[in-house]
Amino acid sequence: MTDWTTARVQDRLELAADIFTQLPAVKPQGYFNAWPEYMYSFSDQVGQEPKMRRPLPPPKMISEAEETLLWLRWLEKDDARILWLRANRKPWKAICWEFGISRPTASKHWQYGIALITWRLWGRKPSSKRSKQFVIENAQDLSRKIIL
Repeated sequence: MTDWTTARVQDRLELAADIFTQLPAVKPQGYFNAWPEYMYSFSDQVGQEPKMRRPLPPPKMISEAEETLLWLRWLEKDDARILWLRANRKPWKAICWEFGISRPTASKHWQYGIALITWRLWGRKPSSKRSKQFVIENAQDLSRKIIL
């Protein structure tokens, strides 16, 4: 796929976060429950709500989510963490407290991370001499050219 935009990267990160929250919890090896399964009688079930479980995501979506996680390797540790926290819909205030930065600074790190991933998906790697603002603006220009 060659039509990567910053919005598409954001959507893919959020989708990956949603998929990983739907997967069953990781348990230590040898984990089991020794209690017998309780069998409910009809009278027990009369007042209960049915337990609805969401189906597991299909293997293709899990593979795409794992691929999306690999994109975070292209970023600095803090930028990758900010992107992942935002993909999990954590509020900006909590992110700012965790990193000890202001809201505009956190937003700039997030924009830079999205832009850098977009560049890398296009097969380009910006020079380390370029500013963060240059990378953000040019990633947005790439996205605009595709949309128009």
